[in-house]
Amino acid sequence: MNKNIIKRVIEEANYIIKTNSTVREMASIFNVSKSTVHKDLHERLLDIDNKLYLEVEKILKYHTDVRHIRGGQSTKRKYLM
Repeated sequence: MNKNIIKRVIEEANYIIKTNSTVREMASIFNVSKSTVHKDLHERLLDIDNKLYLEVEKILKYHTDVRHIRGGQSTKRKYLM
């Protein structure tokens, strides 16, 4: 794997642990697509650092579990305005 990719994956992992950001937020911060962030954190990180992967996986699972709630809140705000 390219050293630049490894560096980006580790930076993304540390950032999501530090800020609890969503994949969309991280994609805009790191100037990559959501698919790239997803692949970095689900596939590449597992090969690089298993301990870091387990921490990130917990955060991503939480975001997946609450996304339907966030979507409902967003729609509610949209129609209240």
